Amino acid sequence: MKDKPNIVRVDMSPGSKPGATAFFVLTFSLAFLLLAFGNTQAETQWPRVALSKDGVPISCEVYGSGEPALVFVHGWSCDARYWRAQVPHFSRNHRVVVLDLAGHGHSGMARTKYTMAAFGEDVRAVTEAAGNKRVILIGHSMGGSVIAEAARLMPDRVIGLIGVDTLENIEYPMTSEAFKQMIDPLEKDFRTGSRQFVGEMISPQTDPKLRDWILADMSAAPPAVALSAMTEMMDQYITGEAAKTFEKIRIPAISVNGDLWPVNFEANRRHMMSYQAIVLPEADHFLMVDRPEEFNRALSKAIRTLLEKREK
Repeated sequence: MKDKPNIVRVDMSPGSKPGATAFFVLTFSLAFLLLAFGNTQAETQWPRVALSKDGVPISCEVYGSGEPALVFVHGWSCDARYWRAQVPHFSRNHRVVVLDLAGHGHSGMARTKYTMAAFGEDVRAVTEAAGNKRVILIGHSMGGSVIAEAARLMPDRVIGLIGVDTLENIEYPMTSEAFKQMIDPLEKDFRTGSRQFVGEMISPQTDPKLRDWILADMSAAPPAVALSAMTEMMDQYITGEAAKTFEKIRIPAISVNGDLWPVNFEANRRHMMSYQAIVLPEADHFLMVDRPEEFNRALSKAIRTLLEKREK
């Protein structure tokens, strides 16, 4: 039989006079509740809002402290939630910034075109608001193109770029005809087309609940935003601008990729100051949520490599 807990009963009936013990218990309890409430209030990490160059409000969250800051940029039709397994891990030693690009998550939707350059301005606004002097930009998928644009805007602040399942080949020979075939199903029925498009990037070994969430979440994106962003991103490959952007930034780049697509090291190194890749075997496009522990180790290695390059 379990021992009964010690309980101090206080007579609060009319006319009663609590003794010293009861008074102490009540006072201590009240003080404890106030202290606990005060600590909760002080530790709450409320989201912030930074205004992009065109005035669109960009939602962001900042955690931890330490140089260099790590700014995480999500991919097409995603948002800051896709980095939830990275925030607690990396904020132990770094200031970590996550954001929702314009038209995504909780950020504004006032644009008519969602270009990579405008997204780069979103990242600059948030990064400058965070205040760190040294920054590593980390971008997933479309975020790889975005962080290149952002680095071009902040040459004195950004010390390195890390792509996440992106930047496999910045010379990729996309044609207008191939792009039309790709985007037609999305324009015809965005929800159905996007589920098919994204589903091909998820491994059959992925947890079915995670797979269902990714497909439901990304297919619920605003179609106008998603179609514009996709068009603008792919246009950079059709015109060759994707490669030219990297010629304007002289900082090292590393990618942490799954093995869905081969990496063209020679093509990337023709345009980047330096380029390396860490490839996780049998990992899919969403490796940061599907295999977070393995991904975090690889990302930590990429960060160390960039810092070692800077010290040389």
